[in-house]
Amino acid sequence: MESLFVSLLAGTAWPMETPRPYGFFHLALAGLGILLAILLARILCPSPRGALRISRFGSRPLRVLRICGLILALSEIYKQGFLYYIVNHGHYDWWYFPFQLCSVPMYLALLLPPEDGRGPAFVRQSFCTFIQDYGLLGGIMALAEPSGLMHPYWTLTLHGFFWHFILIFMGLYCSMSGLGGRSRERFLKSLPLFFLCCAIATAINIFSRPYGNADMFYINPYYPNGQIVFRQISLAIGSLGGNLLYLLSVILGAAAVHWILGRLGRRL
Repeated sequence: MESLFVSLLAGTAWPMETPRPYGFFHLALAGLGILLAILLARILCPSPRGALRISRFGSRPLRVLRICGLILALSEIYKQGFLYYIVNHGHYDWWYFPFQLCSVPMYLALLLPPEDGRGPAFVRQSFCTFIQDYGLLGGIMALAEPSGLMHPYWTLTLHGFFWHFILIFMGLYCSMSGLGGRSRERFLKSLPLFFLCCAIATAINIFSRPYGNADMFYINPYYPNGQIVFRQISLAIGSLGGNLLYLLSVILGAAAVHWILGRLGRRL
């Protein structure tokens, strides 16, 4: 089974010239992907009455999110295998451990509680609000600063772009279907989940240090923040201060996304 998987990876290791950020490839693919994400979210968004229908597999909106989570999970398995066997030749690179801000919606979509009374509503609401606000923010920001998406292989590069297109779709879908909520209270209730994810990311960064340079959420306490602007801030005031300011900016960015989606309302 492993040899078959490795053969699949090797057969899809199509080399390419690493695309330049803000070049034609980046701008054309990003523009097309964002447009398709918006259109698909609008097409698949159920009517208010349809959103209340529940089957034994959950309501239609939740099924859509779970399918997205499954697609992301399968693509992540491919990516991790490709990096391990093809790029790093049997060595694991902790830099690519799948727990960045843009990875969290995958886990939340797969862990969504059912909507038939068996699962706690506040957990489901927090998950959907997180996907709506932080997931959409992560998708947009990664495409706006795409250096981490560019690779010398077609499959890895396309994986990075399509991953963030799916995040944009999921965020818009949560907003259009009403799953993510638009009230200030819904956003505030998602903050504990964000802080929990930050704690998990920090734990991974600390405990994986002997094995590699994990930088989950870009808040590794052992060296300056790696994000643009915040690296300079970290060098000036220290890693702790730079990381705290970075996390605050993420919260403010997600709050801005939540506010904008709320203002747009039914226009979406």
